Amino acid sequence: MRIALYHNLPSGGAKRAVYEWVRRLVAEHTIDVYSLTTADHNFCDIRPFASKHKVYEFSTRKLLQSPFGRLNQMQRWQDLGDLNKLHQKIAREINAGEYDVFFANPCSFTFVPAILQYIEIPSVYYLHEPFGPGMERIDDRSQLSGKDWRDTIDRFDPFFNLYWNRLHDIQRKSVQKTGKLLANSHFTAECNQAVFGRDATFCPLGVDVNDFQPISGSVREEFVLSVGEMSSRKGFDFIVESLAKIPGNQRPPLKLACNRVKQEELDYINELAGRSCVDVQVLYKLDVEKLKDYYNRARMCVYTPVAEPFGLVPLEAMACGTPVVGIREGGVLESIVHEQTGLLVERDTERFAAAVQFLLANPDLAETYGRNGREHVTRNWNWDRSVSLLSSQLLSVSLN
Repeated sequence: MRIALYHNLPSGGAKRAVYEWVRRLVAEHTIDVYSLTTADHNFCDIRPFASKHKVYEFSTRKLLQSPFGRLNQMQRWQDLGDLNKLHQKIAREINAGEYDVFFANPCSFTFVPAILQYIEIPSVYYLHEPFGPGMERIDDRSQLSGKDWRDTIDRFDPFFNLYWNRLHDIQRKSVQKTGKLLANSHFTAECNQAVFGRDATFCPLGVDVNDFQPISGSVREEFVLSVGEMSSRKGFDFIVESLAKIPGNQRPPLKLACNRVKQEELDYINELAGRSCVDVQVLYKLDVEKLKDYYNRARMCVYTPVAEPFGLVPLEAMACGTPVVGIREGGVLESIVHEQTGLLVERDTERFAAAVQFLLANPDLAETYGRNGREHVTRNWNWDRSVSLLSSQLLSVSLN
C-alpha cells in the first residue's frame, strides 16, 4: 500500500505509537508523512523511515496577558480558522498523490484533525484518547475546584462559546467524514460512541519488549516510580497524598519520570510533597535506556491518571518485570490484570496506600506479579501484533 500519514503530535505515548507503527509498516508499505511545525519531530523521530516527510509551517497567535486573557478565546478561534485552511491545502496534495489510504493521527489543537473533512481517498483515524463535548480531560490545576465564578462568566462569554463551538464543529464533521475509526482501548471506543454515535474498532497498542525488559543483575531499590507528563490529569497529586498515608518509617520515596513539565503543576506537586513529608524527585526526559533502568530498580510502578484512555506506562513497567499498582478506571483496567500482574485500586488514598504497603511487605508476591507481567506483555501487547492488526485494518479500508 501507499499510505499518507498525518500527525501533529507532541512527545508522549501517541507519538511513540506512530513511531513503532511506521518503522515496522515500511517493511511492506510506502509511507509519506504530512505534519506541521508545531509537532515534536525529534521525539521518536520517524523521518528516517518515511519515503517523504513534509512539514507545513503553522504558528498560533500570541496570547494576551491579564486582564485581557479571556480575549484569548478569540485568538484561538482565529487559529482554528487558519488551521482549517491549511488542512484544506494539505488535503488537496494528498488527494492528488495516488495513495491507497490516508491514516490520520491526532492534531494537538483539535484532537481529530480537520483535514479528514477534505480527504477524498479511503481514510482511517486512530483514537488515542476520547475527545469532544464533555470529554475534555483536566489539564490544569485551576479546573479542579469545580464550578465557580468562571463557569458563570463562561455561559455568557461570546468569545468562549465562539471558540468551543468551532472546535466541536470541526470534531463532529471530521469524525463523521472518516471512513473507519480505530481505538486504543474499549474505554476509548465506548466514549467515542457515546459522544459521536460512531463505532470504533479496538486496535491494541504495544510495547517493544526488547527496549523494555528485565536487566540482569539489577537490584530493587526503596522507591516507587510513576511516569508521564507533569500535568494535573496524570494524578501525581493523588499518589503523593496516598503515600502520605503510609507511616513515615515505611514510606518509600517517589520518583516521577516526566517527558513534559507544566511549571504550575510542578510547583503544586513540590509544595504538596513538602507539606505531606513525601520525598519526591522529578526526572526529566529520560531516554529509553534510562527509563528501563528506573523501571528495573523501582519496587513497583504506581499509575493513577484521571480517566486515562489507555496508558503505555503499565505495559512498559510490566515488560521490565515490575509490578504495577494502578487506578481502577479508564483504560488502565485493560492492561493490568488484578492480582496477577499488579493491583487495581479505587480512587481512594487510604486503599491505594494499603495496596502499596501490601506489595512492599510482600516482595516475593511482587516478584511473581513482575514475572507474570512480563509474560502477559510479551504474549498480548507486543508491537508486532499491533502492527499486524493495524495493517489489516488499513488494507481493508483501502480495498473498499
